[in-house]
Amino acid sequence: MLDADERRLLGNFIRAHRERARPDIAGGRRRTPGLRREELAARAGISVTWCAWIEQGRAVQASPEALVRIAQALALTPAERSYLFELAGRLDPEAVARPQEQAPASLRAIIGALEHPAYGLDCCWSAVCWNDSAARLFRGWLDGDHQRNLLRFVFQESSARDLLPNWEDRARRLLAEFRADYGHMFRDERVKRFVHALRRDSEFFSRAWDEQGVRYREGGLRAFRHPQQELLFEQHSYTPSDAPCYKLVALLPVG
Repeated sequence: MLDADERRLLGNFIRAHRERARPDIAGGRRRTPGLRREELAARAGISVTWCAWIEQGRAVQASPEALVRIAQALALTPAERSYLFELAGRLDPEAVARPQEQAPASLRAIIGALEHPAYGLDCCWSAVCWNDSAARLFRGWLDGDHQRNLLRFVFQESSARDLLPNWEDRARRLLAEFRADYGHMFRDERVKRFVHALRRDSEFFSRAWDEQGVRYREGGLRAFRHPQQELLFEQHSYTPSDAPCYKLVALLPVG
């Protein structure tokens, strides 16, 4: 349940956008700018009383379905719609992570400009772009002709066990980080199919998935075991503002 301040923010947002929305019938003198509450209620299929209460910050709670209709009635932009759902503390049922045909140009440009290992991941954590340094580091994943999904690499490829010290702990941590992303996109059929397939193909993944571990993909030290030496990097992860279902991961050498 939202507290009083959160309800006030939500009500102010809806009222401001109602007052700037374009009426169905233009012309004539109107005492109320934009849409009247009655007009918004009719567009969104909600009661006028409920519309008034939510604008006034009363202790009412909007369902995701009602918020969808309000967003459509107010013709909100994608950013405004996302903000509406954030204020209401709800997940947008239609906001699934849809990858683009190829990695965003901004992501490819940054990764290509970096000297040290860097790669980009899509919503299922498949690599969509990487630089030569990353290909040299991640043998069995980003070099040669291999499948490019990071979770499949870590959970299914023997080369990952050779590359990652404390492999089992690293695999569990990676899965917990992926699950934090999964909470934003579990309605996406592509993501559902991916998780189902990996549970089928990896007994360890299936057991670890049932543990329900969740953690943010934070920066920190990451060790990698190469034939001649152990390499130590500081990991940094970013989400491009123009493509939020993608992730940039960069590794900077330590020492």
